[in-house]
Amino acid sequence: MSKYWSPLAGSLEPYVPGEQPKDKSYIKLNTNENPYPPSPKAIEAITSAADSDLRLYPDPTCDILVKEAARYYGLTEKQVFVGNGSDEVLAFAFAAFFDPAKPVLFPDITYSFYKVYAKMYGLQPKLIPVDEDFAIPLEQFASNEEHTGIILPNPNAPTAKLLPLSDLASLLERNPDRVVIIDEAYIDFGGESAVKLIPRYPNLLVIQTLSKSRSLAGLRVGMAFGSEELIEGLDRIKNSFNSYTLDRLALYGAVASLQDEAYFRETTDKVIQTRERVAAEVARLGFKLTDSKANFLFISHPAITAKELFLRLREKGILVRYFASPRIDQYLRVSIGTDEEMDVFLSALEESVRELS
Repeated sequence: MSKYWSPLAGSLEPYVPGEQPKDKSYIKLNTNENPYPPSPKAIEAITSAADSDLRLYPDPTCDILVKEAARYYGLTEKQVFVGNGSDEVLAFAFAAFFDPAKPVLFPDITYSFYKVYAKMYGLQPKLIPVDEDFAIPLEQFASNEEHTGIILPNPNAPTAKLLPLSDLASLLERNPDRVVIIDEAYIDFGGESAVKLIPRYPNLLVIQTLSKSRSLAGLRVGMAFGSEELIEGLDRIKNSFNSYTLDRLALYGAVASLQDEAYFRETTDKVIQTRERVAAEVARLGFKLTDSKANFLFISHPAITAKELFLRLREKGILVRYFASPRIDQYLRVSIGTDEEMDVFLSALEESVRELS
């Protein structure tokens, strides 16, 4: 710990993203990136926006993207917020809606950044254990206990399991006086968005990203949808932190991506079809896996440790995600790549099972 650090900096355990090694070429199935390129229309828009106007600050209100997102999701512009990736939007939401005097609720197995944000803002995280099948026990997220709010990913990460909208509606009804955040980073790969619940529940905030299903992880665009009251809360935090969260290229690329619905459907359908095929093959090899509605699989072998498989696959030039954490340290998270990449993965996985058995 440096003598120059603040007590907060010294106490943090930062989020650790998937490794990005540069020692050789790998098939990267460890960071949940989309294997297909962005919409050609998005690339064209980004290229066109890279002109002399880059000398000017971007629009701090992000009007062109807010208007397009409102049109796309059937909302008003005052129900839309955009930021520099969903991680930044999440960080603003933790600051805007959660009170340090009361616990914030989220599952014990979930996106690990939530713990980091809680620590950053001096919040009290209360972790609700998922069951043996990684299902989230929503009955334990009730308003009869004092808490400051709830955050859930849907589908959950890294388990890939999806909650139906009826369950989310029940959760919102049981917590009418607290903000419930639904983090939908992977919703486009088989789920139904909770955005349609916003007119009924003023306490609902839905957060999405263009990184996964829109293939724009390198552009960093996140969005939040909710009542005008919630969006105003996010704006208050954003404009006290950084008025210019999205650059000019990101704004134009994001708008074009939302406008290219045909390409979006084509690529997400490809990922879903590949996921289902690979899931069947992984099960055939004797693995246990959850019912994924995300762009990744969560798999475990009954006789071989996840760490052994992780290291053996890495030796074969394939990166997957291994979490050395309680309850999930026997599982690997495998992002869905192209069919060709997944064929190489399946061959290496079967070979690794033979070698380690």
